[in-house]
Amino acid sequence: MDPEIKREIIMENYLHPFNKEVPENKEEYDYINSNNESCIDNLDIYMKVDNNIIKDIKFDGEACAISTSTTSIMIKLFLNKTIDEALTILDNYENMINEKEYDSNILGEALVYDEIYKQQNRKHCALLPWNGIRKLLEKYKNI
Repeated sequence: MDPEIKREIIMENYLHPFNKEVPENKEEYDYINSNNESCIDNLDIYMKVDNNIIKDIKFDGEACAISTSTTSIMIKLFLNKTIDEALTILDNYENMINEKEYDSNILGEALVYDEIYKQQNRKHCALLPWNGIRKLLEKYKNI
């Protein structure tokens, strides 16, 4: 992907993040906080699941451009997916970030982070919300 297009996607999702809001009916959502103790990244993630389908994800908090934009992109990828589909996307995303084999066909805009491994200090930013959502998704796998 062209570096300028990558930058545009990251900046659009940072400046105008998708579903960045606290849900009015928080009690209908599962919640997790994802934060990085070594920087400002501190995200509250709310996920609503019905019949094994992710119906809604919202987030709020303060974070860098990478953490904010990847949260926005992740939400768009996960909406209306089953728990298993979301976990498959998540596994492929983590593999991409960690320079392992992955299926680029299912990652959509998340492919903008395919070279984040070149900036080791940014890998944590790119994984922060994904690690949080994994904990919520795995809770559903164990039900």
